Parts: sequence; structure tokens; C-alpha cells
Amino acid sequence: MHYTAIRKQQGLSLSSLLIWSIILVLIAVFGMKLVPAYIEHSAITKNLKAIAKEVELQAGDPNQIRLSFSKRAQIDNIKSISGQDIKINRENGRVVLSAKYTVKIPLISNISLNIDFESMSH
Repeated sequence: MHYTAIRKQQGLSLSSLLIWSIILVLIAVFGMKLVPAYIEHSAITKNLKAIAKEVELQAGDPNQIRLSFSKRAQIDNIKSISGQDIKINRENGRVVLSAKYTVKIPLISNISLNIDFESMSH
């Protein structure tokens, strides 16, 4: 008795391999464009929290706080906001700093992505 079993082939065809590779390349390109905005957002939040914790700036002038942020922003290469964009409030004797801003990221040709960020020091 001659028994032959036909097994179903498994794997990717060339066309599906090309489609998946295009999808992965697009995800990588979008990721490389989006990641810097989120890194800058975390740097802004870190600087706002550090400034709010500084003892000598708790009773300081708002211009001193803005100047301190501008110096830190220059070191961390923050371009989205400046010291003038920071809102300064006092709650329970503590300084609370916040900033709202939008980052425009060009994607393809005339298509851009606007991301709204809000950073606060608590």
C-alpha cells in the first residue's frame, strides 16, 4: 500500500512579505518622527518639577522662575516652549508650574500631525 500524504505548505508568500515589510517600515518611520516629541515632553515635565522643588525659588519672583526654566531648556535643547510660556500658580504656599503647548510634526508631503501636550509640576 502506497501512502502519500499531501501536506499543506506554510509560510509567507512574496506579496505578503512585501506588504508586511511596508507596514513595518511605515511604523518605524512614524515612530522615529513621534519619539522626539515625547522625549522633549518628558524633559519639560522633569524641568518643571525640578524648578518647583527648588527652595530658593519657592518665594521667588516669576521672572526668576522663567529664567531658571530658560537656562534648563537651553541645556536640554527644548525648543517647543520658552520660559514665557510657563504658567506660575501658588497653591498652599508651593509653586505649581504648568505649560500647554502643541507640537506640529510633518509626516508626508502636506500631511502633519498636531500633538497637544500639557506638563505640570505637582
